[in-house]
Amino acid sequence: MTSTADFTPTEMMTIAAARALKNDDVCFVGIGAPSAACNLARLTHAPQITLIYESGTLATRPNVLPLSIGDGELCDTALTTVSVPEMFRYWLQGGRITVGFLGGAQIDRFANLNTTVVGPYDAPKVRLPGGGGAPEIATNCGEIFITMAQSPRSFVGELEFITSMGHGRTGRERRAMGVKTKGPSRLMTDLCVFEPDPETKEMTVASIHPGVTRERIQENTGWPVRFADGVTQTPAPTAQELEVLRDIQARTKKAHGGSK
Repeated sequence: MTSTADFTPTEMMTIAAARALKNDDVCFVGIGAPSAACNLARLTHAPQITLIYESGTLATRPNVLPLSIGDGELCDTALTTVSVPEMFRYWLQGGRITVGFLGGAQIDRFANLNTTVVGPYDAPKVRLPGGGGAPEIATNCGEIFITMAQSPRSFVGELEFITSMGHGRTGRERRAMGVKTKGPSRLMTDLCVFEPDPETKEMTVASIHPGVTRERIQENTGWPVRFADGVTQTPAPTAQELEVLRDIQARTKKAHGGSK
């Protein structure tokens, strides 16, 4: 029997992210942590969730977590596969996807994401993979969930480059630009869960994971953190959630020859 008292911060983050999804969601899935969360939801409380990956796979049900959007596991287990232009034009821009699940290298207080460069664009300290389809996902899905490990390097006071718009640099740009989707409505980290303030759209701590203090959250955040008036404690993982998550990760490791 899996012990619920023994779990890692990453497992808590993944499980908290999975819980945000519903059985009737149509979800555009990012690779990595978002994929782990979405498939955990599918294997536990949301068996009928529809998972869509950027390569055009619809209603995919992978047995192991994919290494990339081009992983054959996605196509092999999908209901059908369409072209990338059809995926974006008909499914995404057509308003048929309820949730986009994203991650990133850096995020700011208004949930804008950077996956392009760290440092000045013309002379970056680090060049990142780029946006891919994330900028379009961020503006066209009904709402956006984000999952990221929390540290001062990733949760920064100001982004030098915005790859995918959250609520804009001041929290008002999304509405000003006429973008009608909700944008980031939940941010799950290894320390807590953030939700946007209804008025300012600044990401505010709504629940704190077991064993984590407010001081630790602030130490790992590059801006003055706001806490909701009714901040709660995130429920600890259940035995089932841990067992299912560890099982799919073990299968993935075995299938990929020990690679992560």
